[in-house]
Amino acid sequence: MANGYSRSPKLLKGALIQFSAPLLIPIPNIIIFQYNPENLNRTLTPWAPPGKDDQSKKDPKVDDALSQPYDPDESFTLTLELDAADALEEPSSHPVAVLAGVADRIAAMEMLMYPPGESVLGSLLSSALGALGGGSAPVAPDRKTVPVVLFFWGPGRIVPVRITSFSVDEQAFSPTLYPIRAKVTIGLKIVDATAFGDDDSAIVKIAKACYTFTRAQKEALALANLANSVESIMGMLPF
Repeated sequence: MANGYSRSPKLLKGALIQFSAPLLIPIPNIIIFQYNPENLNRTLTPWAPPGKDDQSKKDPKVDDALSQPYDPDESFTLTLELDAADALEEPSSHPVAVLAGVADRIAAMEMLMYPPGESVLGSLLSSALGALGGGSAPVAPDRKTVPVVLFFWGPGRIVPVRITSFSVDEQAFSPTLYPIRAKVTIGLKIVDATAFGDDDSAIVKIAKACYTFTRAQKEALALANLANSVESIMGMLPF
């Protein structure tokens, strides 16, 4: 149905993008926001030098009180609304929503906080088969790091992040008690390019490039504001 305005802009949707490389080729798992959150609360925490009484933690890069050897820590929180009502109106086209409501989307976001590795289901199945065959159960691989995740908020903000907080408010349920409506509040912390160290894997290269690209845009916008400031100052002069 026409909305009465033929030039309505196309709305980009935010997303969380997880990268994995099972065949040495980065493959994105994209979790698109059903609705863009109305608010995005950001906090920047500048690096602070240690006090004079804490010489053991003194950083060698610190020369004076104005030193800033590291980028500020940037974190933000957002609340996502999930609703399976529209999908349930067309059950033949959305069998997952009929079965689990929005539980699949909640689970996809929760798994971003778990280290990647052999799935629990696969481990249990392998253990059961090993026990039936008389063999020893396979040893689970070490899992020490969470996956690389990108936060996409339009072309002006694509940054690697780590989830620092996660809470779910499940508000309505199906007859089998799967949530069909929920609010998910997520806390994210930006992972700067230096935090990846010497890792030169394809996934990390993508994450570093996204951080550098977003940082460059921020610097360009700051320069644009400087030009506006110069113009404003010239307009204030009496001559």
